[in-house]
Amino acid sequence: MSSTVYVPRDSAALAVGADEVASALQAECARRGLQLKLVRNSSRGLFWLEPLVEVDTRDGRMAYGPVTADDVPALLDAGLLEGRAHPLCQGQIEAIPYLARQERVTFARMGITDPLSLSDYEAHEGWAGLRRALELDGAAIVQEVTQSGLRGRGGAAFPAGIKWQTVLKTDAAQKYVVCNADEGDSGTFSDRMTMEGDPYMLIEGMTIAGLAVGATQGYVYIRSEYPHSVAVMNEAVARATDAGYLGDSVCGSGRAFHMHIRKAAGSYVCGEETAMLDSIEGKRGIVRAKPPLPAIAGLFGQPTVINNVITFASVPLILARGAQFYRDYGMGRSQGTLPFQLAGNIKYGGLVEKAFGITLRELLYDFGGGSRSGRPIKAVQVGGPLGTYLPESQWDIPLDYEAYAGIGAVVGHGGIVVHDDTADMSKLARYAMEFCAIESCGKCTPCRIGSTRGMEVIARISANQNRAQQVILLRDLCDTMVNGSLCAMGSMTPLPVLSALNHYPADFGISAPKSAG
Repeated sequence: MSSTVYVPRDSAALAVGADEVASALQAECARRGLQLKLVRNSSRGLFWLEPLVEVDTRDGRMAYGPVTADDVPALLDAGLLEGRAHPLCQGQIEAIPYLARQERVTFARMGITDPLSLSDYEAHEGWAGLRRALELDGAAIVQEVTQSGLRGRGGAAFPAGIKWQTVLKTDAAQKYVVCNADEGDSGTFSDRMTMEGDPYMLIEGMTIAGLAVGATQGYVYIRSEYPHSVAVMNEAVARATDAGYLGDSVCGSGRAFHMHIRKAAGSYVCGEETAMLDSIEGKRGIVRAKPPLPAIAGLFGQPTVINNVITFASVPLILARGAQFYRDYGMGRSQGTLPFQLAGNIKYGGLVEKAFGITLRELLYDFGGGSRSGRPIKAVQVGGPLGTYLPESQWDIPLDYEAYAGIGAVVGHGGIVVHDDTADMSKLARYAMEFCAIESCGKCTPCRIGSTRGMEVIARISANQNRAQQVILLRDLCDTMVNGSLCAMGSMTPLPVLSALNHYPADFGISAPKSAG
């Protein structure tokens, strides 16, 4: 009798030896005459346990990890294929507290299915949202998305329904749907996980968007550092097209939607939607002035829906189960769930999908287990490299777009990077300016020049060169960047700088912040 064993093909698992584990399992089972059905599933996002091997048993899937190729013989000796005890055994996968306490909505299939199996996808509610969408006209689909309260899961958190409605109402012979998969924020990996672990969900969401607004062409702009994501998405698009879920007649409906995969330029600024559009068009990625909005004049000058991976990935379930189902999660104007990504100096790094309203303290300790170093956590950056550093006094604020905006912080993509008490916040502040100087498209002076001057000013503060005046100058410079930059690249760079200055003045050699700034 054949035993079914799951070894992830997610790039995070591959990076720590998942392919070697899979090969060792196959070779050792063959040597022992054991029948093995090996399924390359996706990672569940419990990254400290990768490679995480799962085995089907009568009592559900048993988990073992982190497994190396050298562990395989001893695991088989102990009865791995029957799910028996071993020091690496983590018990039933669904009962692991880190996973059991989550609210897996968008990420419900992660780790369960073979990412490229169309039958697996359909068996787990795949295409249900698309089939319902095909029964509705564009306005009804847009209304469902609007009523769900879904907001863009990038940085701005703009209501998806309003953006879709704008494209729907704009007349044009050709419209486009573009997925911004240029996941460049530090500590973020949910886009990559989605594309590698559940690609048909993204395809389904983008197809629904196309049906909603009357677009027949879709593009996914994938970060060039994600070769596995590019490969999986290309294969998934080919299989979905062959099966009739994409093409001239989606599911035999007579309504067309085609998808194309584009490798990103490797520039952080191309995560800004207008720079991304230029890059897709084969131009240098430089920020465009708005208006006109991309919803009116976007890709190739035509009306374009632009959303993040997780935004599109949320759409199939909204259509399948209805707007109210999605609204039942979250708080205030922040409906639904968000995949929070724990990274940096954290004991249990990985993905945690929870409804909006959970606190940073809960994520850091109930899920993350505190710092990996065992030292006190000093600062937590939320929302990517341009997000603020939050001190412990702010860790009990609910993770909600408006609540975080109220303290000058951003939820952003849900990336959370942890630093312990050895971190020098003046160096991290300087890094923010340095990052902006390197990654700026150069179009506007406050971003291009301001970031370079910012590095110099912080260096003078650290060297105690007329420190008091330099602190005033830094604050003034940050104000200019916030209010004068063309896009969020320059206008958000001051956020980590000012938060470091305000909350950790001792790291800059000053006793207290000069203003609330």
